[in-house]
Amino acid sequence: MSNPIESNKAPEPVGSYPHARKVGNLLFLSGVGPRVRGSREIPGVILNSAGEIESYDIAAQCRSVFDNVRTILEDAGSGWDQLVDVTVFLTNMKDDFHTYNALYAEYFKDNQPCRTTVEVLSLPTPIAIELKCIATI
Repeated sequence: MSNPIESNKAPEPVGSYPHARKVGNLLFLSGVGPRVRGSREIPGVILNSAGEIESYDIAAQCRSVFDNVRTILEDAGSGWDQLVDVTVFLTNMKDDFHTYNALYAEYFKDNQPCRTTVEVLSLPTPIAIELKCIATI
């Protein structure tokens, strides 16, 4: 049996799913983006009148998504140092990988979980990065 976990500090899910689920001593996070709780604001993103991305700051999005992951982990009784696997989805590998990789190295300098980085055509909201994580608890 698994236990769903909701954080009252992390951005609200955009669908019908929990922030995380605990199974045994493992914690599986749903995809986490850079949105801000209680708002449609996405750090570093400027949208046009049609709601499409006009410009974005990948560094601002990286920092926000890493902070959101940390919040969910801590609310679930885990922590940044307990991450064991991270899957990163980028919408523009060519332009964003270097900046994302440098920030990732900064945030993960003391804990280096396994990592996979994948380029995707788009994500469910107008964001450029999303993380899917597994941690111990």
